[in-house]
Amino acid sequence: MSLLPLVGSNTQVPLLDGTTVAYANLDVAASAPALQSVADRVAEVLPWYASVHRGAGYLSQVSTALYEESRATIGAYVGAREDDVTVITRNTTDAVNLLAGCVPGRVLVLDIEHHANLLPWHRVAAGVTAVTGRDTLAGTIDALAGELARGDYALVAVTGASNVTGEALPVAEIVTLAHAHGARVLVDGAQLIAHRHFSLAATGADYVAFSGHKLYAPYGAGALVGRRDWLDVGTPYLAGGGAVDDVTHGSEVELVETTWQPAPARHEGGSPNVIGAAALAAACTALGGLSAVELDRHEASLRGRLVVGLSALEGVELLRLWPDSDEPVGVVTFTVDGIEPGRVAAYLSAEHGLGVRDGRFCAQPLLKRLGLTGGAVRASIGIGTSVGDVDRLVAGVRALLEGDVRGDYLLVDGAWTLADDPRPLVGPVGLTRLADTAGSCGAAV
Repeated sequence: MSLLPLVGSNTQVPLLDGTTVAYANLDVAASAPALQSVADRVAEVLPWYASVHRGAGYLSQVSTALYEESRATIGAYVGAREDDVTVITRNTTDAVNLLAGCVPGRVLVLDIEHHANLLPWHRVAAGVTAVTGRDTLAGTIDALAGELARGDYALVAVTGASNVTGEALPVAEIVTLAHAHGARVLVDGAQLIAHRHFSLAATGADYVAFSGHKLYAPYGAGALVGRRDWLDVGTPYLAGGGAVDDVTHGSEVELVETTWQPAPARHEGGSPNVIGAAALAAACTALGGLSAVELDRHEASLRGRLVVGLSALEGVELLRLWPDSDEPVGVVTFTVDGIEPGRVAAYLSAEHGLGVRDGRFCAQPLLKRLGLTGGAVRASIGIGTSVGDVDRLVAGVRALLEGDVRGDYLLVDGAWTLADDPRPLVGPVGLTRLADTAGSCGAAV
C-alpha cells in the first residue's frame, strides 16, 4: 500500500502478449511520480500565477508571497538554520553547479559520486581531488581523513546515499571530520531526502542540494540550502534580470559596473519557477508529515523482500559497495549472468510491465572501478511501491533466467529495444510512437 496517494498509480500499460497490466514503477530513483497532493496544489495555485517580485498587481503580490513561502517551507524540510539561505534551482545538478561558482578553495570528493557531484567541481579555480573508495566504508572514511590532513580544502562534497546501491554515508561523522580540518560539507541529497528525514542543523552539514523530480514533485524545481556567506559573494549563477541591484552603462558596448543582489536573488536571474517551487514545497509538507518510522518500515521491508528474492536466483548478483555501510535506502542494483542489462530492462518492460533502470547510472567512474563497464540493472523503491511490484520483478527475472522470453530484442543505437514492437501507443494525445533510444549518460555503449 502506498504511504501517500500518487498520480497515475494504476496506469495501465500494454504488454507484448496483447494484454495490459498496471505499471510497476521501480525506477523512482530516476524520476518519481507526482504526489496527488502536489498535483492538487499546482491546480489550486495556477489561477493565481503571475510574475513575481517587483509586480504591483494583486496576482503578482499573491505569486510573490507563494514563492517566498514555498522557499521557507523547502528550507524547513531539510532543517535550515536561521541564517541559512534557500536558493530555488532546477534540480540537484543545477544546485551543485551553482555552488561550484561560489567555493573559495579546493574541493574534495569520492569517486562513488553521480556525475552531478563530480563534473561541476572542475569549474572551481582551485581544483578538485577525487578519493578512490576503499573496500570498506571505514577504510573509505579513513582515506578521506588522510587527504583532508594532507591538503587544504574548502569543501567536501559527498552523496547522502549512493544512486548506484542506495548505501548511505555517515553524514554527521564526515561533517565532524571535515570541520576539524576547516572544510565545509555539501550533501548531495538527491537519493537521500525522499527516503530519510534529513536536517542541516542536526547533522551540522553546511549545504544540501536536491531535486523536486526525485521528491514526488516533477515540476522543474530543486534547491540548494545552506550557509549564506559564500552564496552572498560568489559568482552570480545566472546573470540577468532580478539578480542585479544596479547596472551602470559606460558606452554603447561596455557595461562599467554591475552591483549584484545578495543570495538568493543573486543566483535566481530571470523569471523564477513559481509553480515548481510551490510543488516542491507541497511535497516537502506531505513527506514531512510521514514519520521516520513509517518511511523506514515501508522501505526496509520491501527492499529486504527484493534482496531475498533476487539473491535466491542463480545467476543474479547484487551490487554493494561496502559490507559495513549503513542500511541502504530503497535501491537494489544487480546483474544477470550472460544477459546485458539493457536487454534485461527491455524484457521486463515489454513482457512484465516493469520499469527499471539500466546502464551506468551517470556514475561511470564507479562502475568502471567495479568492473561493470557494461552497466547493471537498478530497481528502486518509493512510497508507492507495493509487495506485488517487488514480487513481479523477482518473478520476471526468474522467467528470464528460465528462458520464458517471447520477444526478439535487438541492440539499436546503443539501446535494447523490442523488434517490431506490436504494443499500441496509449500515452498522452499527440504522441505518435514509443521512444526507441536511450541517453548516453546511463547507456552502456
